[in-house]
Amino acid sequence: MRRFLTFLVVVVLCIPASQKHAHGQFSRQTSKIDALMQLIAYAYVDSTDREELTDDAIRAILEDLDPHSVYIPADELKKMNEPLEGKFEGIGIQFNIFRDTIMVTRPIPGGPSEKLGIRTGDRIVTIDGENVASTGITNTDVMDKLRGDKGTKVTVEIYRRREPGLLEFEITRDKIPLYSVDASYMAEPGIGYIKISRFADSTVEEFKEALADLKKEGLESLILDLSGNGGGYLNRAIELADEFLPAGKQIVYTEGRSSPRQSYDATAIGGFESGKLVVLIDEASASASEIVSGAVQDWDRGLLIGRRSFAKGLVQKPFPLPDGSAVRLTIARYYTPAGRCIQKPYEEGEEDYDLDLANRYRNGELYSADSIQFDDSLKYFTDGERVVYGGGGIMPDIFVPLDTTQNSKYLSDLVRKSVLFDFALDYTDKNRNKLLGKYPDIYNYKENFEVSQELVDKLIAFGENEDLPFDTAGYNTSEAMIRTQIKALIARDLWDLSAFYQIYNDSHPFYKKALECLHDDTFSKMKIAAIKD
Repeated sequence: MRRFLTFLVVVVLCIPASQKHAHGQFSRQTSKIDALMQLIAYAYVDSTDREELTDDAIRAILEDLDPHSVYIPADELKKMNEPLEGKFEGIGIQFNIFRDTIMVTRPIPGGPSEKLGIRTGDRIVTIDGENVASTGITNTDVMDKLRGDKGTKVTVEIYRRREPGLLEFEITRDKIPLYSVDASYMAEPGIGYIKISRFADSTVEEFKEALADLKKEGLESLILDLSGNGGGYLNRAIELADEFLPAGKQIVYTEGRSSPRQSYDATAIGGFESGKLVVLIDEASASASEIVSGAVQDWDRGLLIGRRSFAKGLVQKPFPLPDGSAVRLTIARYYTPAGRCIQKPYEEGEEDYDLDLANRYRNGELYSADSIQFDDSLKYFTDGERVVYGGGGIMPDIFVPLDTTQNSKYLSDLVRKSVLFDFALDYTDKNRNKLLGKYPDIYNYKENFEVSQELVDKLIAFGENEDLPFDTAGYNTSEAMIRTQIKALIARDLWDLSAFYQIYNDSHPFYKKALECLHDDTFSKMKIAAIKD
């Protein structure tokens, strides 16, 4: 508790003298908390863990503020930061536990495992002399054993098909990059596609590299996929939006009670300031994704396709605590160039806030745009005088309803029980050389590989062996999606995640609508085009 109070005192000392009255109140309240903790230590009937009580007190205070102000214990802080910092320290593999064995699904490019020659399909049998095959090892166990500080070493023994014995590798751990551009390829001649999964330290650099490669292949129009992107760093969202807007155009501004208004404008370094732009968003696109989408929409720079975004318009700043833990405290709201704050209400409490997406589903919003009601008092206008709304996320220019016509419990079970994933991994592992000999690249594979009935029958048998009975009606409903998933997952295991999307996207409604709009007169009808000064 004293560590917590020390932090509070430090904060008070750093606040300007003009707020002394408030500070006096603040000091009295901290003394009140300290008095309570002293009473508990002196008089409470049972022994207590003071550190645990302190953590609980901090959480309780933050829960009364807003849904995005959070406490992060010291032991969780590093793990929470890794996805946004874009790196961790370890041996550099993607893996899956398949039939109680650690299978390498992909060595991370540039990582220590790839440099030593560890391959996709290798099975890790021992780690530092300890048997880890058929021992019930979990994903957490694997990460605990293989991750570690840069420069430390770990020895693994690997089983590889067609090798007479186990192969031993001594791996020196290193910084491992985490990529945020999941896919980048030419969808059609002249049309490029880039999918970004989060806004991390390396996101804009990755995007620029992908864009440059696509330009070499003749890119004229771009589909930017931010669906499912839960956000990340504010500054990276600003830098990405800058890629599409000419110098001087406002991207976003932030403002809070103790945070003066700060505006962020585009510079002259944009890499795609002309050419048709489509941005894909959905109900899981949040925060940084909404900053980019809002700027593109408010300046009529591109066409937004999909469903209403998550609606997070609050800015958090991390504050360290003396014991190595931290709080991420909401310090401001952000506003789109038209003046919209797209944060959804949270006054009804955390439970109601967390149920928002479920309520959208129940109210039919995911199936019909007509079910979405916006308050006229939150009406704003884009640069081209199109009507947009604040107070509840970014509504796309073209709404695409959720398609459930191919859904079935059988398909859901194939995914939920990892049958599709494991089957594709097993099939690819057994036939890798044969497949790569017949289909040397993803383009050849996409054009010529067909999911035969024989392959489908193998999947069904594989599922039955994993205690998933075949469901004729469910299969008939979901057949097309099952076949697409098989083909896409094999492509991923042969190459990478980008190959997966090159197959899977052809059946995705957002993607198909984007291609349609890039070919017809939608842009001119809606007066959406590149801005030219």
